[in-house]
Amino acid sequence: MDVTAQSVWNNCLSFIKDNIQPQAYKTWFEPIVAVKLTDNALSIQVPSKFFYEWLEEHYVKILKVALTKQLGETAKLVYVIKMENTYGNKQPFTEKIPSSNRGALKSQDVDVPLNNKSPELKNPFVIPGIRNVKIESQLNPNYSFENFLEGDSNRLARNAGIAVANKPGGTSFNPLLIFGGVGLGKTHLAHAIGVDIKDKYPEKTVLYISAEKFTQQYIDSVKKNNRNDFIHFYQIIDVLIIDDVQFLSGKSGTQDVFFHIFNHLHQNGKQVVLTSDKAPVDMQDIEQRLLSRFKWGLSAELQSPDFETRVSILKNKLYRDGVEMPDEIIEYVAKHIKTNVRELEGAIISLIAQSSFNKKEITVNLAKEIVEKFVKNTKREVSIDYIQKVVSDYFQMDVSTLQSKTRKRHIVQARQLAMFFAKKYTKASLASIGSQIGKRDHATVLHACKTVDNLSSTDKQFRKYVEDLSKKLSL
Repeated sequence: MDVTAQSVWNNCLSFIKDNIQPQAYKTWFEPIVAVKLTDNALSIQVPSKFFYEWLEEHYVKILKVALTKQLGETAKLVYVIKMENTYGNKQPFTEKIPSSNRGALKSQDVDVPLNNKSPELKNPFVIPGIRNVKIESQLNPNYSFENFLEGDSNRLARNAGIAVANKPGGTSFNPLLIFGGVGLGKTHLAHAIGVDIKDKYPEKTVLYISAEKFTQQYIDSVKKNNRNDFIHFYQIIDVLIIDDVQFLSGKSGTQDVFFHIFNHLHQNGKQVVLTSDKAPVDMQDIEQRLLSRFKWGLSAELQSPDFETRVSILKNKLYRDGVEMPDEIIEYVAKHIKTNVRELEGAIISLIAQSSFNKKEITVNLAKEIVEKFVKNTKREVSIDYIQKVVSDYFQMDVSTLQSKTRKRHIVQARQLAMFFAKKYTKASLASIGSQIGKRDHATVLHACKTVDNLSSTDKQFRKYVEDLSKKLSL
């Protein structure tokens, strides 16, 4: 790499970092790599075409100022887009992107592997009468963009969702992968995208389905010996929305069939929207070729809403339900329930119910009573990754040691405890628990749970392990 290019870019980054939000800097500027500096034009490498579009749309002014400071008024910026060349072509395709003509800052030719879209490429599979069959979208019309309130925690995902709904298959957000913890609005946003597309493009075939149901349909198709019909059916969908895609973890047959469906849809300019409880980089037992496809478009995270957003969500909920409530009570609830939107709305519903059923006035004391009960009774969702970390820390070992093949007694016991608590605190299947904790099968997990039960009743020291870890995990 040209040292001069790197030093110029480092100076630009210092200026940019001082002038934008830390999260925005981390998301949009840390992944950029300086490539070369020639004729006063700095070439920077970005991970996708979407990245280029977003920078041009939102950060072109600050980029211009930063670069002009370093290279003067004649500075130019060249974007180089490096994407995986997935169709076996020796040379990457090049797409010419016109100069932005924004003052001295120009965007030059951009190397972009195209998606092999061609007007001649038709669906090679003809299924008699399939177009005459009305495909129900399975969308919930109550989930809309209007009642999905925007805040710092969800702005990127929501705006990307709106962009996809405006131009399905025609943006760089394909696939759009929305990920985040429980109750933060992944399913709501996925439905909202589908509902908006159906509204704007009634002729498009939109289908929402959970990964679990998709898997079940695939298993049924194999039993009935009509796997090809299953594939062909999904290949005619214009907008495919798959919820909880992490459920495909460890299911190689379903992953394989989804791979073929995904490729066909993507190459034909159809839109794919996915939701997951974790980012692609953290998904285990998903084939590498699928993970690389998940990264083609945009992975947008939904985070826990901040205080202002929580207040707005509650006010919006009350407004829609036609209920009035003093601001101090709304703020009390928002201040004390921070985990996710689902719990937030659940608490306010409980408060309204208590008030109307018991003919009590809604006061701060009543709110305090409800919130305390609610927080106490709401089990915190714990991930398998978190359980492994807590158990590993407790036994002073690395997670990799916990997952290893070693048969040393203390490591085996730690692994068994991790499996036991994963079964207790998560909704994951035994197979999923096993695959995430050292690639074991469901029988190993079952054996581990029985062993922990037996040792708890016969071994005093082991019982202390269980009690200590229970406290740590249920805090």
